[in-house]
Amino acid sequence: MVATPEKLQDTQTPASGTDRVAVLLMGYGEVESYDDFANYNEQALNLLTAKFAPVPTWIYPPLAKLLAVFDLHEWSHQHDHFISPHNAIFENQRAGIEARLQEKWGDRIQVFKAFNFCAPFLPEQVLTEIKAQSFDKLLIYPLLVVDSIFTSGIAVEQVNNALAKLADGNEHWVKGTRYIPSFYNEPAYIDLMARLVEEKIASDLAVAHLPSQTGIILMNHGCPHKAKGFTSGIDESQALYERVRERLINRYPLISVGWLNHQTPLIEWTQPNADLAAKNLIDLGATALVFMPIGFATENHETLLDVDHIIQGLRKKHPEVTYAQLPCVNDHPDFLQMAADWADDQIAALLSEQALSVNPSLAAVQAQAYHDHTHHHDHHHHDHDHGHHHHH
Repeated sequence: MVATPEKLQDTQTPASGTDRVAVLLMGYGEVESYDDFANYNEQALNLLTAKFAPVPTWIYPPLAKLLAVFDLHEWSHQHDHFISPHNAIFENQRAGIEARLQEKWGDRIQVFKAFNFCAPFLPEQVLTEIKAQSFDKLLIYPLLVVDSIFTSGIAVEQVNNALAKLADGNEHWVKGTRYIPSFYNEPAYIDLMARLVEEKIASDLAVAHLPSQTGIILMNHGCPHKAKGFTSGIDESQALYERVRERLINRYPLISVGWLNHQTPLIEWTQPNADLAAKNLIDLGATALVFMPIGFATENHETLLDVDHIIQGLRKKHPEVTYAQLPCVNDHPDFLQMAADWADDQIAALLSEQALSVNPSLAAVQAQAYHDHTHHHDHHHHDHDHGHHHHH
């Protein structure tokens, strides 16, 4: 009853572009058939590997096919033509976050999904649609893995490329943007991770295994150590791991990080990988192992196939150990609520900020002007700092 006056008001004053925010929820997207997989691999290699590998670009197509061949036995023989649930889960995440945001903001807010690697939801396609619907404020929200310039950098790179293509002559259609980095330090997320592990142990394992014999492997998205100067996510992932571990360690002493690496040749990856982490904990007396993905919000072939593959290998060597594999948070209602809460402040900021007025055609002019200006002033500053450093 109370809601009706507001609703009437809304219909009388249709929201203009500036009162609306498009939330761009970004994930990898996953191909659902093996045939598209080599192509997917090639795009992923182009965007990812280019940032860390000493690899010439002509090598991507053959390398992608080679990786696809390695994955084929895993994909079809072991998993009977696996169809990735990733895209369906991501859609549930999008819809769930949108429903929660609209409870507060109404339809001034819409959540759109974009996939880094999968048409028809490539960032450029989705931004074209956002522009056509005359949204002019944008919240960029990568929700795939714990953040780094590396992973979310791909998202921002693709958004920037699309915005450059979609720019209008003298006035950019985008009047405001905000960005949500990630959840690695969000207390609500950290508590949820620890709680999911504790609930699993209580329901399935506690009856047969002492807490000191219950190993926990907290799985992060693997990171290359050297990424051509890009921050690669190691620090954030490590911080997330330490915080979840802190919540559990007093009750469960056997905890290890387990990195899910893409073991690409020539590259040094984070260690221990999940397989080695498991072996280490078994050596320390674990009779049960819980595999919990903490660095991924959405299920994908890494959290499903790769982990399953690791567990199958371990079972052969250690059949006496009990293995429990937990899902990602996916569309867990508590997660959808916290993800909506994180967006809330940024939406409020976008709606209250003065609209930006950006003229893209000035960028080149400005670059030139700055260049002339700094050239002019440069030589004054460097003369007098030479002789003064060695007196102590």
